[in-house]
Amino acid sequence: MSNKLHAVFLAFLAAVFYAINTPLSKILLGEVPATYMAGFLYFGAGIGMSVLFAATGSYHADNKLIKSDFPYVLGMVLLDILAPILLMFGLQMSSASEVALLNNFEIVATALIALLLFREKISKRLWCGIVFIVLASMLLSLDTGQRVTFQAGSLLVLGATCCWGLENNCTRKISERNTYQIVMIKGLCSGMGSILIAAVRGEAFPKWTTVLMVMGLGFIAYGMSIFFYIRAQKELGAAKTSAYYAVAPFVGAILSFLILKEPFSSNYFIAGMVMVIGSAIVVYDTLASRYEKNNSD
Repeated sequence: MSNKLHAVFLAFLAAVFYAINTPLSKILLGEVPATYMAGFLYFGAGIGMSVLFAATGSYHADNKLIKSDFPYVLGMVLLDILAPILLMFGLQMSSASEVALLNNFEIVATALIALLLFREKISKRLWCGIVFIVLASMLLSLDTGQRVTFQAGSLLVLGATCCWGLENNCTRKISERNTYQIVMIKGLCSGMGSILIAAVRGEAFPKWTTVLMVMGLGFIAYGMSIFFYIRAQKELGAAKTSAYYAVAPFVGAILSFLILKEPFSSNYFIAGMVMVIGSAIVVYDTLASRYEKNNSD
């Protein structure tokens, strides 16, 4: 297998590993309170990445975090505490397949926050993709019963994606630093923060066997997903890797239907098609922008 083909495989594997988080978390939420769930998912990723950090010798690497990075690290950690908590509460109230697709709103949040706070330019293609993703997210969020209202669970998930959108921009500011160190801090500090909040809220502590299952899921869905993403990125570059990784929400939706046997509504089908169009435009913009940049250099 060529290096590039191997990298493509790793990028898809990273997407699949992340995608399993939604349906399996939905199952485990039956035994684990939402805040503990969020905490142990991240803590499991942090523990796993710490082992990889040591095993790969990355603690000897250059570009370690420095004092001036602290505001962005703090923002990253606080947002990574809030986002998964909102996601888990939203997942309790919504179907896993809807949540999987709503995760795509993170693209919108990341782009708009980059525009508003960091004055980054958004291309016409990306604006078009954003419109489609927003429309699909609205369709998924609507409760079309006796009257049209927004579902609380969907709003919580969208809140989580907005937090992750801001977190992505914080992380981007320190992206040149050691990746393993960043991910390890994300997992350990954010995980412990959520666990402390769960304890203060008085949530019932789950069985240790279940805790280990959640941490194992966190290591695979967050830790190993990021690990394979990084490996793929070294060969493919950031743009192509993110494009391949964009399949994750759709894989998550398919797994939700297969594992949880969730019903397939007409509203979901329409929203899914709109989301596919929006995501395809974003992927095309990502690859085209990279190609245009290379030609201009």
